[in-house]
Amino acid sequence: MPVCWSSSPNTVRAASSGPVELTAYARIRDAARARHLDIFGAFHPDPDDGAPLGCETLLLLGPLEPGFWAHLTDSPEWQDGQPDPVDRWSQRVIAALAAEHDTVPLFPFGGPPYQPFIAWALRSGRAWQSPVTLLVHDRAGLMVSYRGALALPRRLDLPPPPDTPCATCDTRPCLSACPAGALGAGGYDLPRCHGWLDAHPQGSCMSAGCAVRRACPQSQSYGRVGAQSAYHMSRFHT
Repeated sequence: MPVCWSSSPNTVRAASSGPVELTAYARIRDAARARHLDIFGAFHPDPDDGAPLGCETLLLLGPLEPGFWAHLTDSPEWQDGQPDPVDRWSQRVIAALAAEHDTVPLFPFGGPPYQPFIAWALRSGRAWQSPVTLLVHDRAGLMVSYRGALALPRRLDLPPPPDTPCATCDTRPCLSACPAGALGAGGYDLPRCHGWLDAHPQGSCMSAGCAVRRACPQSQSYGRVGAQSAYHMSRFHT
């Protein structure tokens, strides 16, 4: 089913209508996985969800693990020494995926204004507010990140949403994992976090990623390598 582009770059509409089977979702999922991405959630937007006009299905994309970081660091964007290699890789790869499937690519960067990815994640039924208030994902745990999204002008049949991994996590190690006491049930104390990182530049939070995110059992089964977390921490704590 082709997409007709309106005069607004933020609008999509279907050239024709009709039922679309789950195989369409599977085709996009498999094409994303071939690019070391995966569908991290999907939903049928309501008018107040902030999706592009005419969007009938919104698919959220995140890193496919294991193997994402090795693939990305072998890319031209990483090798050319220019700024923002992760965002530039995401833009190139997801734009190509969108063109292949006649959809509109959306990104969590490039603003302001910024797309409401956190709200979309919660709407997808595959991400929830964790005990430490950060987003937790059914597959990626507290290591969840979104590289982009696809807005489709057709309504896809979607898999049923899973349960939150927190529902079966009895120990909840995330609540006590922060060495600075900056992240817990009361929320996130950003200045305290940065103060701890200033005082412990060689600590494991910088070299392997946030201790709270690493403590999550679902994060540990995700397969994200420490080098990726270290890179993102270096960008976060500058």
